[in-house]
Amino acid sequence: MSTEIPGPELLGTALRHLLEQLDSGVAELYADLGLPGFRPRFTPFVRVLRRRGPSSITDLATEIGVTHSAASQTVAALRNWGLVELRPGTDARSRIAHLTGRAIELLPTLDAEWAATRAAAEELEAELPMPLHQVVAAAIEALRRRPYAERVASAAKQQSTPPPTFSQ
Repeated sequence: MSTEIPGPELLGTALRHLLEQLDSGVAELYADLGLPGFRPRFTPFVRVLRRRGPSSITDLATEIGVTHSAASQTVAALRNWGLVELRPGTDARSRIAHLTGRAIELLPTLDAEWAATRAAAEELEAELPMPLHQVVAAAIEALRRRPYAERVASAAKQQSTPPPTFSQ
């Protein structure tokens, strides 16, 4: 394995690799707890639904900090696992997610996983020059102020080479 540190041009690649390592570690723990195939992205949704009670997909997306599309896909996956039931909201277009009895039964296992994941994250952050969650939050905020597409477009305009054109 190369010890070369990727530069900022490979930021997305490096972040995907980091996320794969984090998620695979949590997924291994789920398998050890008797939940093979359970996705790390599920637990925040279950925890929010336990804390807030039945919630719309929009509210879940806002609370967890993901897009509506990502929240909708995760809720659909949770429904396939039998952990969430969707019911119509007051607006015919909205759907409200409710935890099922099966999800309630899993809460002690998910709480144990959450505590272990938090401890592991704190250990990892202690080895870093600055807390990773703070760097990620700062990056998200910077991209809210000026989206990455805008930054890339601006940088492309500063390049002297015109973009290639493709014909079929």
